[in-house]
Amino acid sequence: MEMSELRALLTPDGLELLDALGPIESTGEVAKAVSRLRAAGHSPDLVSAVVGQAHLRAKATAKFGEFAQRMLFTRAGLEQATRLGVGARHAQRLRAAGITAVADLGCGIGGDALAFAGAGLEVLAVDADEVTAAIAAYNLAPFDSEVRHGTAEDAYARLGDVPLPRSDSPDSAEAGAQDRGKRAAQSGARAIWMDPARRTSGHSETRRVSAEDYSPSLDWAFDVASQVPTGIKLGPAHDRDALPADCEAQWVSADGSVVELVVWTGVLARPGIRRSALVIRGDRSYELTSGADAEDAPVRELGAYLHEPDGAVIRARLIGDVARSLDAGMLDEHIAYLTSDAAFTSPFVQSFRVRETMPANPKAISDALKRHDIGTIEIKKRGMDVDPAAFRKKLTLKGAETATLILTRVGSRRLAILADRVPAAS
Repeated sequence: MEMSELRALLTPDGLELLDALGPIESTGEVAKAVSRLRAAGHSPDLVSAVVGQAHLRAKATAKFGEFAQRMLFTRAGLEQATRLGVGARHAQRLRAAGITAVADLGCGIGGDALAFAGAGLEVLAVDADEVTAAIAAYNLAPFDSEVRHGTAEDAYARLGDVPLPRSDSPDSAEAGAQDRGKRAAQSGARAIWMDPARRTSGHSETRRVSAEDYSPSLDWAFDVASQVPTGIKLGPAHDRDALPADCEAQWVSADGSVVELVVWTGVLARPGIRRSALVIRGDRSYELTSGADAEDAPVRELGAYLHEPDGAVIRARLIGDVARSLDAGMLDEHIAYLTSDAAFTSPFVQSFRVRETMPANPKAISDALKRHDIGTIEIKKRGMDVDPAAFRKKLTLKGAETATLILTRVGSRRLAILADRVPAAS
């Protein structure tokens, strides 16, 4: 979205037109809406803004639920925005640590800031992009929050509206600003939240950048985090070896997808915890914590049950702790599948009851599917370079039953496991 489009949208007539249009699901609906609104005499900027927002609102429902229909977005901002349910749990952590105010430095469209404000925290939200900051201000308008257009570095230096010093030495001025930012953040139980931009600048078509090009830079963000209570949202695949040694690293999954890694420092990092996996399923959440990476469980033969650890557990390297809770072992020391004979499951795994095993070739699998009258199959794979969609086309599927086919490797063997899902543990 360009500023001209935003100005056209942020008028009583523009917002009324957007609400009347409702969500637009498909690209075909986008084209029809554009033609209809242009024929009605609306300006190109307003039509582009209104139709674009209606389409983004439809996409945003997965992250923000019914709140999406009263929010504004950019495409790039929506891609990086934290899901509202995840943000609410971040806010709970801040409240539990005694935090009363938070500076969201790099707020994007305001997803996390909304959760913080909804939890009763005093929020300062800052973004370096003018359009994005204006959208955040709109989204945060129902709350008594302050939104600024500016860089994270400048906002941190001015926390508490402390003026910058006058000095002939740039280094001295920067050091003084950092010190005042630290003191202002510490006063009033204030914390810092950062979600460094991990994509190129822009509001629509963007691409991911390497960690060296995040904005603000990770070196600066980690330096701030070493001085004041801070939460830093990163991609879940971020290099573990590049994390601060004294932080709590928390991997978060939501409804089966690992969505983020959060680095917590200061009072936001819980004593004795360095690794945690937060698993969110619907409105419920479960957490596994440890002071270090867990030692893997021993390898054992395939038993009556196969368990696939949640991605957050795998990223946090807590598979061994889950295995011991299930009286399970590793199926292969290099592959994140567990196996057991006991009929245990947990919120940290998907469990499957094994029907039979066979070589991982289409003929052997099709013969087994025919014996079990299976015509509908879910295919999962780990440790094998196969395309499940292409592999499915090689199978004979004509029965009335359903099952799960797990393709994996045990040592040098390529193994197919026919299994049934066990209901999720609560």
